[in-house]
Amino acid sequence: MPAPPCAVCHAARAALRRPRSGQALCGPCFCAAFEAEVLHTVLAGSLLPPGAVVAVGASGGKDSTVLAHVLRELAPRLGISLQLVAVDEGIGGYRDAALAAVRRQAARWELPLTVVAYADLFGGWTMDAVARSTAGSGRSRACCTFCGVLRRRALEEGARLVRATHIVTGHNADDMAETVLMNFLRGDTGRLARGGGLGSPGEGGALPRCRPLQLASQKEVVLYAHFRRLDYFSEECVYAPEAFRAHARDLLKSLEAARPSVVLDLVHSAEHLALAPTAQPPPPGACTRCGALASRSLCQACALLDGLDRGRPRLAIGKGRRGLDEGAPRARAQPPPAAVLPDF
Repeated sequence: MPAPPCAVCHAARAALRRPRSGQALCGPCFCAAFEAEVLHTVLAGSLLPPGAVVAVGASGGKDSTVLAHVLRELAPRLGISLQLVAVDEGIGGYRDAALAAVRRQAARWELPLTVVAYADLFGGWTMDAVARSTAGSGRSRACCTFCGVLRRRALEEGARLVRATHIVTGHNADDMAETVLMNFLRGDTGRLARGGGLGSPGEGGALPRCRPLQLASQKEVVLYAHFRRLDYFSEECVYAPEAFRAHARDLLKSLEAARPSVVLDLVHSAEHLALAPTAQPPPPGACTRCGALASRSLCQACALLDGLDRGRPRLAIGKGRRGLDEGAPRARAQPPPAAVLPDF
């Protein structure tokens, strides 16, 4: 049976049916609709004001690649400027290839790129060193848990290096639904309370963050990358198989088979969630080491580093460290010996 005509232009044959609506569209019309929906998300949520300097968290994967491409297309209409910020976690056999994809994107789109590395920000620690330190320790937390804390902090530092006013990340609707599921399964009321909306306004001196692709499904992100012929890195991180997120992803797929709207239902549930007064997390204060927003005396990043680097001279986060501009020499510190990680 031949493909039906595109429901928008009526000239070309449809190349897909949108997972969300079932509408038959050709490739160009789908891409135009996708970009219009991202523009509506940004404008309706007042996420990126005119004149904003936007740091795009660039990992080389499909989500961040699609986000950077769409924002580059929309930048003249939004009145914003873009900076790509990539994080080198120090994962052998994985991150170098992903960073190569980011560099190709930056060169092709003529966007400035800054790379910040864990090793330079966190006193010589890389994710490979963290993995070696935790091996056989009997800890229940996967490497991805620690990496998430450090990566968020590294992206903040990279954004400040380029004098950004806002940070954007490529989290899509499936990512957010998985996060909501994980927080429910863990009983993490603090994160559930902060999980709604399209980002955070930047309390405690942190830069405002937003997720322009939060209402776009993973399937449509992949389709957009396909029709725009985007170059991205698609290998899974070597530490991902041990992550708790994989279990939430499998559960979400099972739920989606029974109820196709479950992804957006979970995302919207998080937006409207309210906790009872007795379940509210304690009001945040300031980290005594770096000054970042924290619910304890140390923020998560400093608490992690305190356990990893106990007894050694430290590089104080946020206090005069040098970042890595693209092309700058990169000093590699030797990883410290194994340490006992803190329980937080």
